[in-house]
Amino acid sequence: MKTALANRMTPYLFLAPAGIVLVAALLYPIGYMIYASFLDWNPSQRIGEADWVGLRNYVNLLGDAAFRESFGVTIKFAAIVVTLEMVLGVGLALLLDRNLRGMSILRTLFILPMMIAPIVVGLMWRYMYHPTVGIFNRTLENIGLSSVPWLSDGGWAFTSIIIADVWQWTPFIFILSLAALQSLPQSAIEASRIDGASPWQTILYVKLPLMMPVLIVTALLRLIDAFKVLEVILVLTNGGPGLSTEILSLRIARTASEFRELGVAAAMSNFLLILLLVLTVAMYLYGKAAELRAARLRAAAEEAA
Repeated sequence: MKTALANRMTPYLFLAPAGIVLVAALLYPIGYMIYASFLDWNPSQRIGEADWVGLRNYVNLLGDAAFRESFGVTIKFAAIVVTLEMVLGVGLALLLDRNLRGMSILRTLFILPMMIAPIVVGLMWRYMYHPTVGIFNRTLENIGLSSVPWLSDGGWAFTSIIIADVWQWTPFIFILSLAALQSLPQSAIEASRIDGASPWQTILYVKLPLMMPVLIVTALLRLIDAFKVLEVILVLTNGGPGLSTEILSLRIARTASEFRELGVAAAMSNFLLILLLVLTVAMYLYGKAAELRAARLRAAAEEAA
């Protein structure tokens, strides 16, 4: 009896250290943040000295025009950059999925931008966007065109942070897409060729459907990261001009550090957390459906082969 009980408890004993670390490093900070969002708390107070305000911080967010604008900027930024990065990354992976001389060097060059620290990326692009000595305006002037207010105009500033983010993170999509391409069953591709499919038809009806589970996870990872990007935008525009490039993560940082409203910043963080959880669940369910479709496609290809 004791031996059977010990055998049942052994796995839990081995999992206990990891569970303790998980609670201490993940669940406790999240619980602390949730609790802080119900307080009127500023940095000069201990959390136990802050006044309990209930849902007031959340209710105030709904009436905060600056918060709503930052939320709109975040949604627009995330949707644009993830779409562009997925199109460019998958396109490059399809283009470079070839056994050519020097292709390994070219692939290595493509992934260099994602290895650079975000602060350095922000500074580098800020210098290139400089109105007088930046390489972009100097090039435009050399070919007879007028200079562009890259960081001083709201519309151009938003375009500028999109360009910088796409430059840095398209290689991430490229790497995962290329790995997915190279792991595809060759039997499915050969079967499509035998059936007379053109290269474009093979890509649209065989490769992309089989890659879809990986692409969904990749898009989810980039979407979550796009909602949390901070350093590059902080260095490039600091959210300006006005609020044209202020995304939620920057708004949260400013609320906590400049406005000294830790409870409100915690409420914003919880709002962002809930939004990302909803997106994660939605993408997970869609990914499961895509996996089932890919499995049926593989089975059909194996039968045809």
